[in-house]
Amino acid sequence: MIPHILSEEDISLDLATKGMHSALSRIAVRIARRSRLDEQMVLRSLWHRECLGSTGIGRGVAIPHALFDTISSPVVSFTRLASPIDFDGPDDDPVDIVYTLLWPRSAVSAFLPALSQVCRVLRAPRTREGLRQAQSVGEVMAILDADPSPTIPPIRTLAWPGFMPRQLSNA
Repeated sequence: MIPHILSEEDISLDLATKGMHSALSRIAVRIARRSRLDEQMVLRSLWHRECLGSTGIGRGVAIPHALFDTISSPVVSFTRLASPIDFDGPDDDPVDIVYTLLWPRSAVSAFLPALSQVCRVLRAPRTREGLRQAQSVGEVMAILDADPSPTIPPIRTLAWPGFMPRQLSNA
């Protein structure tokens, strides 16, 4: 299960792009408009992180991410690309699933556990295949809400105002 910070408005299906920079640019615009952040600042931050090393995790998935001083809660976006693109991932598979994560620097201690949880979910073959075949935003939400792996012990550092994964809220 991915932490419940993704809404249907944060999901884009079959986004047409020409490559990694084009994809990040289009995603940055969507995120910036939804969260009232500066588009160029979002793009620069994502691109800067990508220049440090690919955020591709393999099997057609990338998780671009950046820390921000100007936000107080996480901002996320799920994008399924119309055509896979090169993301310089570890297996050289082209990427068609992009889960973007902007994280408040003030909550940096919770960042790696949350990023790890997103990676675990998106590495599950059934989850990836379901996301690739989803016909609607609602289907994507249902897939991401499902728990394809054994229960992950609650990570208390993930809880802060405005961010309560279902897994922790039932603890």
